[in-house]
Amino acid sequence: MAEEIGIAVVGVSGRMGRMLVAAIEEAPGAYLSGATERPGHDWIGSDLGVALGGSANGVVVEDDPLDVFARSQAVLDFTSPEASVAHAALAAQGRLTHVIGTTGLERAQLEKLAAASRHAVIVRAGNMSVGVNLLTVLTRKVAEVLGPDYDIEVVEMHHRNKVDAPSGTALMLGEAAAAGRRVNLADMSERGRDGITGERSKGAIGFASLRGGDVVGEHEITFAGLGERISMRHVATDRMLFARGAVRAALWGTGREPGQYTMIDVLGLRDLDAEIPER
Repeated sequence: MAEEIGIAVVGVSGRMGRMLVAAIEEAPGAYLSGATERPGHDWIGSDLGVALGGSANGVVVEDDPLDVFARSQAVLDFTSPEASVAHAALAAQGRLTHVIGTTGLERAQLEKLAAASRHAVIVRAGNMSVGVNLLTVLTRKVAEVLGPDYDIEVVEMHHRNKVDAPSGTALMLGEAAAAGRRVNLADMSERGRDGITGERSKGAIGFASLRGGDVVGEHEITFAGLGERISMRHVATDRMLFARGAVRAALWGTGREPGQYTMIDVLGLRDLDAEIPER
């Protein structure tokens, strides 16, 4: 039987962190090797199972990721841009597979992740569900076929507590559409329209962000032409969808050559489209 992979979770007390723990516990071939929280957090020094409201599981929550990474082969990271960059440097030192679901990363932070990926595997995705990544492939194909005569709008909705907009998934879809048209999304993006905005720019890729309630995640991309519209939509109803995808990425990345990968690679969709970028 193949050896199990030790996977650590950083930021374990958050909603996503808790689900990542559950996903590791149910996954064949993986075990929870450690868990971290920020210094001063109430959970530091506590048994994680007890902190989660269950039975003791022998995993103590720590505030030093270096110690946790030293006994792990992979780490799941849905924290913050600053924390993910710091974790990437440590994961690179230990040659861990670093799975990053953090969104809102800026160019300088992405450059630091690229540097870390020269020494270790980084799998980064704005969304880790099978359905969304398939939608990304389809989005590029549709954009390529229809061309700039069809206006593209991406609408996303998330729960009231989400802090960044547009969502990482929305941007991922926008990047796919831009790749299909052979343009740079930064040059064609339109966001936050308000007041007298003038006519829509030809070839623009528009974004609208909705926030409210406990919505897990809804994304729709529409291609609006003269006389017809084509819309594709993905609705997530359970965050475990993303947690299971992250564990799948960790298992997939272990033992591979250093570099930056996406869920397109993990899911074997790269052959369908070799030019899809990832947020």
